[in-house]
Amino acid sequence: MTLPELEASLSAPQPPPALSPALAALWHDARGEWDRAHQCAQDDEGAKDACAWVHAYLHRKEGDPGNAAYWYRRAGKPVPASTLPLPEEWRAIAAELLSKTSS
Repeated sequence: MTLPELEASLSAPQPPPALSPALAALWHDARGEWDRAHQCAQDDEGAKDACAWVHAYLHRKEGDPGNAAYWYRRAGKPVPASTLPLPEEWRAIAAELLSKTSS
């Protein structure tokens, strides 16, 4: 799946079945379903890096910088500058996760 295909799927009632939990979390987040997105990220903490990164993004979006920083550390990712627009970070995370699933 490509980033444009993921974005196009946002009009569907359910996420594409082949999405990883981290990508499903991003899918739900993009539809304004923060609680469902957060649940997806929490449900697959065994896939540490990907879900931790999404979890960090979700807490940044929620406005909880302390919790977000914890999850960025768990993901091995730097905390983005506060000036980085959330949609831009969403796209960067999705693109990287999609590139790993297609390799």
